[in-house]
Amino acid sequence: MDLGCLRLSFVATLATFLFFHDFCACQKAALNYSFMHNATAAQPVSYYDYIIIGGGTAGCPLAATLSQNASVLLLERGGSPYGNPNITNLGSFGAALSDLSSTSPSQRFISEDGVINSRARVLGGGSCLNAGFYTRAAPYYVRETGWDERLVNESYQWVEKVVAFEPPMRQWQSAVRDGLVEVGVLPYNGFTYDHLYGTKIGGTIFDQNGQRHTAADLLEYANPSGLTLLLHATVHKVLFRIKGKARPQAHGVVFRDATGAKHRAYLKNGPKNEIIVSAGALGSPQLLMLSGVGPADHLKAHNITVVLDQPLVGQGMSDNPMNAIFVPSPVPVEVSLIQVVGITQFGSYIEAASGENFAGGSPSPRDYGMFSPKIGQLSKVPPKQRTPEAIAEAIENMKALDDPAFRGGFILEKVMGPVSTGHLELRTRNPNDNPSVTFNYFKEPEDLQRCVQGISTIEKIIESKSFSKFKYESMSVPTLVNMTASAPVNLLPRHSNSSTSLEQFCRDTVMTIWHYHGGCQVGKVVDHDYKVLGVDALRVIDGSTFYYSPGTNPQATVMMLGRYMGVRILRERLASNDSK
Repeated sequence: MDLGCLRLSFVATLATFLFFHDFCACQKAALNYSFMHNATAAQPVSYYDYIIIGGGTAGCPLAATLSQNASVLLLERGGSPYGNPNITNLGSFGAALSDLSSTSPSQRFISEDGVINSRARVLGGGSCLNAGFYTRAAPYYVRETGWDERLVNESYQWVEKVVAFEPPMRQWQSAVRDGLVEVGVLPYNGFTYDHLYGTKIGGTIFDQNGQRHTAADLLEYANPSGLTLLLHATVHKVLFRIKGKARPQAHGVVFRDATGAKHRAYLKNGPKNEIIVSAGALGSPQLLMLSGVGPADHLKAHNITVVLDQPLVGQGMSDNPMNAIFVPSPVPVEVSLIQVVGITQFGSYIEAASGENFAGGSPSPRDYGMFSPKIGQLSKVPPKQRTPEAIAEAIENMKALDDPAFRGGFILEKVMGPVSTGHLELRTRNPNDNPSVTFNYFKEPEDLQRCVQGISTIEKIIESKSFSKFKYESMSVPTLVNMTASAPVNLLPRHSNSSTSLEQFCRDTVMTIWHYHGGCQVGKVVDHDYKVLGVDALRVIDGSTFYYSPGTNPQATVMMLGRYMGVRILRERLASNDSK
């Protein structure tokens, strides 16, 4: 295969890796929980001790925990992951993210930065749309957040009994691991869930049979008599009592089922009963605004009655930038997801994925994953010129690529933190519509320098003795960087010096790794108990409360947080009952 052909082929291959890097195959043959129902079966009016909005990575463990000693309503806008082949089968990974229908488990959005992204719309949330990497937050993260370290550890273990596994290590991942150690990302820490400087093998939510386990599986812990789970239940607003109250008090929600029929759910009388928003980094600040809690001028512009002027709702939005280099391999490589990570001292995480044919199998043998035009990846096309015709042309061009284009893999770096932040605003009053979000990738120089150091480290790994088996001798690192820079990764315009300036390469080839967070941050929108400041009986518990993404992948910590806060809330409830 000559160099020109490889260069052409590469554009397609970037497509496949990130498909694998973050996705869901929740495989439990058509599991049906006895407490799980379609929202069309819901009563027009109902009453509960707790109402949780969002059956995602935090909402599922939270609901399972609270159901042990209280009546809980869990409202999920999406459907079940079980029995859906586009979710349950790893080989169908591309189908889920390419599915633009209203019933898709993922909902595409494009940030104002021009980077294409996805949000979950399925029970289990983001754990159903990721590459499965499982790793805990750093000890200093836990301490700085103010969490109880013992309860944190117990909560992680509670999660891990159901969803975490040790991945098999084969040739490509082993070569990346050895390359990291060779270039000085030390020490080597072996297999561990812990966040430690150096190189390690992390956990995975894929079991030994390659089947995915997600936050939805944590509902196995639930008390069936204490939980009602409604699918396809879209919450439109939280209801507040204002008259006769010192400050607004949340007391119910309005939601619609798939037919559009309106339902109301209210809190039972009780001083500890609460509504908890766990709708994710986009959904939680969006719902607060739709409910009248947010920047007053912005709410008034959308004709939303202001319950509480809270200008910090929607602020502090961040998405960890990711950049990768594709390495065509002269020898076959295994299909692998993220298994190894290099946790550097300078603030970049180095990971890798590989595949003979990343998205092989029926019905789409070449779907090209997160770099596929099928999901809108047209980096050379400015946003205003992104049309169905342009996408169709790109798809046809990729169909003509040779199979050797899909032999190889990616070595990527993710910037920790990040330091750069943006904001979120409403576009419409419809909760089904995506809000407008700006992440301001690389706005802060510190993030850009971390990317440059990460890419420099990747270049050294590619040139290492440990990795030499998987690199064509005739292909220099600048050639690989040039190939990567020409791939259709996002909608940002390209610059001619991408291969000579790593700063420009980082800016031009930036992607999401789906670890966006913020919008309802602790100390700004919620207190350290995750109670919304300025109102009563309302909390937000999910990644929207984070300042920085925990660990190298946040899903373990988001699941832990759901369990952690469920235990704490129940302790408060029991203490209140004992004092009566």
